[in-house]
Amino acid sequence: MYIRTISIFICFIISSHAFSQGISLKGIVLNQKSEPVADASIALQKTRYGTNTGKDGSYQLAQVPEGDYTLIVSAIGFKDFKKNIVVKNSSVTIQDVVLEEDIRSLKDVTVMSLRNKYLNDKVSSTLRLTTPLLEVPQNIQIISSQIMADQQVFDIVDGVTRNISGATRVGHWDNQYANIRMRGSKIPAFRNGMNIEASWGPTAEDASMIERIEFVKGPAGFMLANGEPGGFYNVVTKKPTGLTKGSASINIGSFSTYRGALDLDGKLSRDGRLLYRFNLAGQQKDFFTKYNYSNRYAITPVLSYLIDESTTLTLEYTYQGSTYLSNGNYSFSPKQFADPGISNDFTYADPSFPPSKIKDHSVYAYLDHKFNDQWKAHAQLAYFNFNMIANSTWLDYMKANGDMPRYWSISDEAGENRFAQFHFSGEEKTGSLRHRLLTGADFGNKKFWGDFRTLLDSIPAKPLNVYNPVYGLPGDIFPAIDRSKDVRVRAGGSNYVSVLSYASVYAQDELAFLDDRLRLSLGLRFTYSATVGKTNAAGIKDQVLSPRAGISYSIDDNTSIYALYDQSYVPVSGTNWEGEPFKPIKGNNMEAGIKRNWFAGRWASTLSAYIITRKNALVADPDPSHVVNGQTFQVQLGETKTKGIELDIVGEIFNGMNINANYALTDSRISASTDEKTIGNVTPNTAKHTANAWLNYRIQRGFLEGFGLMGGISALIDRHIETTKHPNFPNYFRADGGLSYQRGKYAISFIVNNLLNDQTLMTSGSVRNPSKALSAKGAVPYYTYILEARRNMRIGITYSF
Repeated sequence: MYIRTISIFICFIISSHAFSQGISLKGIVLNQKSEPVADASIALQKTRYGTNTGKDGSYQLAQVPEGDYTLIVSAIGFKDFKKNIVVKNSSVTIQDVVLEEDIRSLKDVTVMSLRNKYLNDKVSSTLRLTTPLLEVPQNIQIISSQIMADQQVFDIVDGVTRNISGATRVGHWDNQYANIRMRGSKIPAFRNGMNIEASWGPTAEDASMIERIEFVKGPAGFMLANGEPGGFYNVVTKKPTGLTKGSASINIGSFSTYRGALDLDGKLSRDGRLLYRFNLAGQQKDFFTKYNYSNRYAITPVLSYLIDESTTLTLEYTYQGSTYLSNGNYSFSPKQFADPGISNDFTYADPSFPPSKIKDHSVYAYLDHKFNDQWKAHAQLAYFNFNMIANSTWLDYMKANGDMPRYWSISDEAGENRFAQFHFSGEEKTGSLRHRLLTGADFGNKKFWGDFRTLLDSIPAKPLNVYNPVYGLPGDIFPAIDRSKDVRVRAGGSNYVSVLSYASVYAQDELAFLDDRLRLSLGLRFTYSATVGKTNAAGIKDQVLSPRAGISYSIDDNTSIYALYDQSYVPVSGTNWEGEPFKPIKGNNMEAGIKRNWFAGRWASTLSAYIITRKNALVADPDPSHVVNGQTFQVQLGETKTKGIELDIVGEIFNGMNINANYALTDSRISASTDEKTIGNVTPNTAKHTANAWLNYRIQRGFLEGFGLMGGISALIDRHIETTKHPNFPNYFRADGGLSYQRGKYAISFIVNNLLNDQTLMTSGSVRNPSKALSAKGAVPYYTYILEARRNMRIGITYSF
């Protein structure tokens, strides 16, 4: 089925290419130094025909009718170019356009544009690939900072998954970290090419620091550190650009949301060798649930120094802090998910709970050196330090009438991560073969400590009732928490201490044949890892070889097909209920797909089909007797097999109309298990069908120039939260929409989320059965779930300078 769908789409692409009609207009835009000018605007005056130049300065306008036109070329920092042309032949090549610098505009560059930038044709340097995205034998999708701004995204958990096929977010501690799933498993978080996934982290990145988010589908161990077979997401932070520019924005919204952000970019020395980037954001936001709040701020200074013409040193520091009310997002019911008898604003926390606090520091150092036009090297070091001082509550059990006695506990955490990476990349030729070589090494050390001791077995007050909640517990009923000793000391006697270290070396060669139309990628990675446990039996050491092979063929300049085989290896720290260490997660991926750039690269589509086999997957322990005061454990499944089809469409359909649309069919099931009854069951926390679309149209000319409309929908169909053969969680459908206006240096945006005001939208849930001891107290099975906010709005104002 999957390969047949790909074949049909390939035939469609080839036929559309062969039988397309119209005149193609081609050319190249250069500056006065004969260097290509990327991102220049190309337009035929008083027509709908227009595009932008690529990285090499080239452009192409397809299906232009015969006639006389005025060609207009414009770019930031250059004077506009105009030329009268006559279009008569089936393919017209325009003489190179040479743009003249405009000194006056260079002094005061306005970066704002009526043309949004949703499409990216290359991955960031942190993914180590120099091959254009069209030619990479893997499905990689990119969320640009522009689409995040249009959707008024504030952080990584704020709806970014709607822009990627098959990506879903399982809500949990939304104030703390993102839990994103793709292709049948939870995918790890990367930042600037390093796997920063931790036991309970990393802290969700604030949007002010994000340049783009890259979703890599399937294994990619050759590319970065160890990752899941389902893929990973890589947050790329903002760096100095060398341009003197900046922006300031203010956002206000429902539930007492107030946010401000500042982005400064420029030079600190007259010779332009010392550059800086400084991002600052502060936010006060109440949640839709009662008393719940999250106040956060982020500071991200970056310095970049050009040591010489070939060597650059960059230093980056990030601090994210937040103060919030713990445990504000879950709802509970003895009857069903999204119980209509329970208000959308229900919280099981209490205003008397002391605030929880997070402090997250990270430091990066990057060194780049260019040996010549063919070879370069990159090295980077990173240190992460995370600390959380918090409290927590959970229900002891639930009664049929909705009463839920609660306990209260400490919830302190700390984490330290250290990373080092370096790689060499370059191109060489042996006869008619072109080699694109990549080799390097990765090192990492991750440590985590947690203190989750119960301080009150039962809060000495009347139980909270989900149908008639009464808040306001006396503050003096809570014991004072002794934090005189560091959490690293306090965690020593618990199971919440983990240490993981790894070292890897890898090499890949991309061989090009037939004038670079056929490309064969061969890679191999060796990984040594060690997890440390309380006993020798709880620690595991492994040595693993992970091979990779990919092939890509260009049918024409805008179309490529690819196939891929890749393996992955993920060491896992921690133990199960019985204290046994977890085995490493291993997987392999077989994939085929087709990529196409449409209408001279204005928009792009990717269609892929894959089969992933994943061993030792972690899931929540289903045994209710293994829950101690709300603290749960995990178990490992034998093997899961995931098959799927994914389609992504992104870019500018016509002038001013940008689109990001996607669909995924995901069939993920348990294929091997010690419990034969579960074989064939669907993997927990998956949706068989996911579909999303986001449209943004901005009027380009006339009286309403700069006015825009935007909107989107998201759907999750046939959802599973537990391992059963049939769907056991309600479907999800959400619609959003808004208006915007952009003129010169100013932009204003108004967006309404959850337009239909559906108060039953859920991101996650579970069903829990009481133990025999609790059943004797009148406990009944209960549903726990996380709702999304009812209809809400945001207004954003931005000034660019």
